[in-house]
Amino acid sequence: RSGKSAYAEALIAAHGGESGQTYIATAMPHDEEMAARIALHRQRRGEGWHTVEEELDLIGALRAQPPGRAVLVDCLTLWLSNLLLAQRDPEDEIKALSEALPHLAGPVVLVSNEVGLGIVPDNLLARDFRDHAGRLNQVVAALAQRVVFVAAGLPLFLKDQAP
Repeated sequence: RSGKSAYAEALIAAHGGESGQTYIATAMPHDEEMAARIALHRQRRGEGWHTVEEELDLIGALRAQPPGRAVLVDCLTLWLSNLLLAQRDPEDEIKALSEALPHLAGPVVLVSNEVGLGIVPDNLLARDFRDHAGRLNQVVAALAQRVVFVAAGLPLFLKDQAP
């Protein structure tokens, strides 16, 4: 585990929003292991976070946040998995997200996994996921002011400028 969620939480806590902070969780506790992961995330965050659990309508959840509120989305690749499992077109959703992000009225931190560093998967679903995740990350990174790759709990700044 890379430490990317803890890094993102600390970033939001340090730069918070005028109207508080929201954690948009895209993971749903469909089994005991995922429920335990979610519980650890909640415990680490502590009080002071408004939590929204939304596995598919991420854009609606983002737009529903009050102006000035700091928002953390954890994570984009779980959202992508949910879209694929629900047989929704990821490219349409990625396009809609890219159109919505510039209009949000508060700081937003998006957590995602980089899945393109390993071997090419041997099955079509995994290759499709990897391809969509790569495009999703590129689209979001192009819009972002800052892009940070976190490995072993250490941040590596890939971009730190206006989009």
